Amino acid sequence: MSTVQTAIDIRPFHVDIAEQELSELRDRIAGTRLPSRELVTDRSQGVQLATIEKLARYWETEYDWRKAEQKLNALPQFTTEIDGVDIHFIHVRSPHENALPLIMTHGWPGSVIELLETIGPLTDPTAHGGRAEDAFHLVLPSLPGYGFSSEPTELGWNVGRVAQAWAELMRRLGYSRYVAQGGDVGAAVTDTMGRQAPEGLLGIHMNLLVTVLAGPQSVESEQERAAADRLAEFRASGFGYFLEMATRPQTIGYALLDSPLALAAWLLDHDTDSYYKISRAFVDGKPAGNLTRDHILDNITLYWLTGTGASAARSYWEDGNALAQAAASGQAPPEVSLPVGFTTFPGEIWPTPRSWVESSYPNVTYFNEVDKGGHFAAWEEPELFSSELRAAFESLR
Repeated sequence: MSTVQTAIDIRPFHVDIAEQELSELRDRIAGTRLPSRELVTDRSQGVQLATIEKLARYWETEYDWRKAEQKLNALPQFTTEIDGVDIHFIHVRSPHENALPLIMTHGWPGSVIELLETIGPLTDPTAHGGRAEDAFHLVLPSLPGYGFSSEPTELGWNVGRVAQAWAELMRRLGYSRYVAQGGDVGAAVTDTMGRQAPEGLLGIHMNLLVTVLAGPQSVESEQERAAADRLAEFRASGFGYFLEMATRPQTIGYALLDSPLALAAWLLDHDTDSYYKISRAFVDGKPAGNLTRDHILDNITLYWLTGTGASAARSYWEDGNALAQAAASGQAPPEVSLPVGFTTFPGEIWPTPRSWVESSYPNVTYFNEVDKGGHFAAWEEPELFSSELRAAFESLR
């Protein structure tokens, strides 16, 4: 087989974690030194001790990774080398004719785990209250340095390069027309795909407005002021993880690779709404939607077993550098001329007014505010999330 053939090979992938690794994980959890209890009654000092103690106990004594492994291995998984990185992806074709291909990108601190419950509703809508003509062929890649994708071994893997890799992936899969979706880091990748406008990309949908991080937005209406207040609150007291990973990912990486509970706390300490929902799942046994104890630990355990805490953090450093270089150049990024859909979920880090979306994208063809769900919308409310994607992309079929 020639080098060129090898480079574009698409290989089946199977998850098979040795029992010794799971045993070592339980031993490390049991041997963790924990800090004393925080001196406040909320999360203002970080992840609360009671939450970590309950999570640790369940993780060590009751949680079963093999169930997650079986769920993943029941799906068609593959790897393919793109630009020197082995990209892991799940590829589920719909049983319905004329399904629309969709590539969907997870974020941090998530993984493909956060998207699994959307596979059924998106690929087989007739079994989930939808119509056959709403169906998607679904591609769920793992970001470079996350999950079962390999770590980049050179600089430059920012969202721009990931966006180009995703276009290449869809080309290799034979999709000449498709749509893209993302939240969190996935929203940044999807936004960039829209700006690059690769051949075949019909439109995009996002559930986080990443453009607000690059500059101020209008604050004239009451809704805009409320959004600006939440964004300011995030920058003032919820930005710690972002700043650390964007500037010193290697430093936090030592803890993330050495201590399962350091990793768990780092992944949990993301945003207020999600944190309290996850905390209640462990402390009170009251999960919010699909944010159950097992699903949360499936995601954390995936980070641990793949040893990707540091490499995932480096993606923030890459994107931070890319943003700084773009700002220094003084050149505005190309506009997104493709159709753009957006859904704002009430528990998101900041609520996004339609006016902000329209100021960022000239061709907003779908916008909706829903009444439940947060930052991990696809994970927490997979049926609602899937119905939003059906509606957002209906005009592009």
